[in-house]
Amino acid sequence: MSWIPATENDQDTMLKTIGIESVDALFSVIPPHLRMQSWNMPEGLSEMGVRNHLESLAKQNNVAPVCFLGGGYYDHYIPAAVDALSSRSEFYTAYTPYQPECAQGTLQAIYEYQSAICRLTGMEYANASLYDGGTAVFEAATMAVRITRRRRIVVSPGLNPTWRHMLATHTANLDVELTEGEQPDDAACVIVSLPTFSGSLRDYTQLADQCHAAGALLIISFYPIALGLVKTPGEMGADIAVGEGQCLGMPLGFGGPYLGIMATRKTHVRKMPGRIAGETVDNQGRRGFVLTLQAREQHIRRDKAMSNICSNQALCALRALLYLSLMGKEGFSEVASACHAKSEYLKSKLDFAMVLNDGPTFNEFVVRLPKAADAVVESMLKRGYLAGLPLSAVGYGDECDLLVAVTEKRSRDEIDAFVTALEEVACS
Repeated sequence: MSWIPATENDQDTMLKTIGIESVDALFSVIPPHLRMQSWNMPEGLSEMGVRNHLESLAKQNNVAPVCFLGGGYYDHYIPAAVDALSSRSEFYTAYTPYQPECAQGTLQAIYEYQSAICRLTGMEYANASLYDGGTAVFEAATMAVRITRRRRIVVSPGLNPTWRHMLATHTANLDVELTEGEQPDDAACVIVSLPTFSGSLRDYTQLADQCHAAGALLIISFYPIALGLVKTPGEMGADIAVGEGQCLGMPLGFGGPYLGIMATRKTHVRKMPGRIAGETVDNQGRRGFVLTLQAREQHIRRDKAMSNICSNQALCALRALLYLSLMGKEGFSEVASACHAKSEYLKSKLDFAMVLNDGPTFNEFVVRLPKAADAVVESMLKRGYLAGLPLSAVGYGDECDLLVAVTEKRSRDEIDAFVTALEEVACS
C-alpha cells in the first residue's frame, strides 16, 4: 500500500483549523530534554554482535537492591508456575478472541479470571481487564457519569497522585468537573482508595450509604493483596471497584505491562467498558465460552459505545488468575498477613523517626525522617536498598516524608539491616 503524505497546503489548512502556527507547536507540552534529539541510527550488527553488545550492557547492572518501595507497585513473590504456564505459546501469542470456535482456551482463561476477581472484590461482575490502575480509575469515573448523568467527579485526597494526574489528563477535554474531597452531593461519584496512598486503612461503609442517599456512586480503588485481610469493596457497599493488578503475579518493570482491574454490580454492568466473557453451551449441549458483552466502538455504533478501550490485557489477566489459583484463599490470606505483620515489625524499629499514620495500616506507611527523604533514598541506594518513595516527589507530603512498603519477601534480617542503614543515613 502506497503512502500519500499531506501536501504543504494540506498541513497549513490543518494547522489553521486547530489554531496553531506550526507542527512543532504540537509538541510544545513535551519538555525539550524529553524530545527526540536525532533520528541518526547506528549501523546494523550481526546476531553475534548484538548478543555481545547486550551482554556488555547487562554486565553494567548493579545487584538488585532490597526493595521497600511501594506507592502502587510492589515487590511480591511470584510463584515459578506463573511464569511457566503463562509462557506457553498458545497463551503469549494469542490475540483478541474474536472467533470463539478457535479461542476457547483464551476465553475460558478470561472467564475464570473474571470469576476470581468477583470473588476477590465481593462484586457481581468483572470485565476482561483494562490497561492499568490509573486507566481503570478514569474508566470507572466516566462509567459513573454515564450511569448518573451527572458531571461532577469527587476525588479523595487519599487516591494515588499518579492516578489523579491520569484522571485529570483523560478528562481534560470532557464535559466533567473534578473536585477534591468526599462530599457526594450532586456528584456522579466519589473515588476513594483502600488503603489510602499513605497506607492508612478505612472502612467506607458509611460513606457508601451517604453516596447512595445523595444519588452518587462510590468507587473504591483497592490494593488487591490487602483484600486478604480487610473488608472487600463489595462488603463496604461500593458500586464500582478498580485496582492495579501488578501485585497479582506480575514483576516490577519500567511502567508495565500491567493490569487494570474493574468490577461492578449487576445493575451497572451494561455501562461497563471493555469485554465480558461468558459461559454457554453449543447446539450439542457442550460447555463453551464466548464474548457476551462487547460495549466498545468496534462492535457497536460509536455513539453507543461505553469506551474505546481496546485491549483486554489477556496475558496479564492470565498471570493474575494463575497467581490467585496457586495461592488459593488460605495462601492469599497468609501473604496478606505476612505483609501486615512485617510492616508492623518495621514500624516498631523506627524509633529514630516519626510514623505519621494515625490509624491502622496494611503494609505501607509514611515516616518523617530527620533530613530530606530524597537525599536519604539516594544514599540508601548506594547501600543496596530501595528505601521508599519520597512523597515530595509526587507532591503528596513534606520533603522529609518517606513512604515505605513491606511485602512478604522481606525477611527479619533484611528489615533489621535496613533499619540500621536507614538510621545511619538519616541521622548522620
